[in-house]
Amino acid sequence: MARGDRMGENYDDYLRDDNLHINWYPGHMKKTRDLVRNNLKLVDVVVELLDSRIPFSSRNPDIDNLAGNKPRVVILNKCDLADRAKLDRWIKYYKDRGIKAIPVDTLKGVGLNKLVDECKNAVKDKMDALKEKGRKERPIRIMIVGIPNVGKSSIINKLTGRKSTVTGDRPGVTKGKQWVRLKGNLELLDTPGILWPKFEDQEVALNLAFCRAIKDEILDVETLALRLIGKLMEIEPEKLKARYKLEKLGDRDIETMDMIGRKRGFIMGNKELDYTRIATTVLNEFRDGKIGKITLEVPEDIKN
Repeated sequence: MARGDRMGENYDDYLRDDNLHINWYPGHMKKTRDLVRNNLKLVDVVVELLDSRIPFSSRNPDIDNLAGNKPRVVILNKCDLADRAKLDRWIKYYKDRGIKAIPVDTLKGVGLNKLVDECKNAVKDKMDALKEKGRKERPIRIMIVGIPNVGKSSIINKLTGRKSTVTGDRPGVTKGKQWVRLKGNLELLDTPGILWPKFEDQEVALNLAFCRAIKDEILDVETLALRLIGKLMEIEPEKLKARYKLEKLGDRDIETMDMIGRKRGFIMGNKELDYTRIATTVLNEFRDGKIGKITLEVPEDIKN
């Protein structure tokens, strides 16, 4: 939607009528899926990276089938952006299902040693059995998988202590497969981010879009930001008010969006609110943690 178009009194109706249906699966995602399947036989452990702000929505359901019976370790990345109390509930949730979930903050290196230790623990019996057979010790081979923009390259670079892979704050930066040698006799197979063919739950799709796992370029960012504002009004109203210095929130999300725009002075020459600027500001400030440490979902939200 062009800036200033459909902004008048019909804008509220426009936003309300648009369901922002998200369904995106570019061709390179299928190639990545095939790459993961074809190379699983080469690895000992599958490391799945999740976004700590959306530990369920960022979990690719295809990975369960692709990984099969391979030992699995889950990394809750970007834990510095998440609500710690809610994150602890997610750690317990995965623990109750027999999955070790390790919170990681790549900026400070928090949790990375635990990741290495857990990968070794996951294949200890296998490696011990090889030693008993007189086999020469070989590196433990790890495959790292996850949705786009969840921080795989940053984690690899921290583990190697050098810039081994290209990183970027947008999906689709990592291309092809790369073997990376890690300290502690580990080898890691990196793969590009992989989404799944169909988002059956649009709430999951929205959460992924909020956290930039889906490119903004293919979305209506103004409607996306409106949905995020509505979500934050529901789960974190005080943080929303504090960030934008609002005494109160509107009765509806569009009213709160307008209040944010006026407070920040996002007004165009014709005295209409600049909704594009409001939208990009709210989305970026949420993604950068400026609105606060926020987790968008809790285990109780999962639909059985």
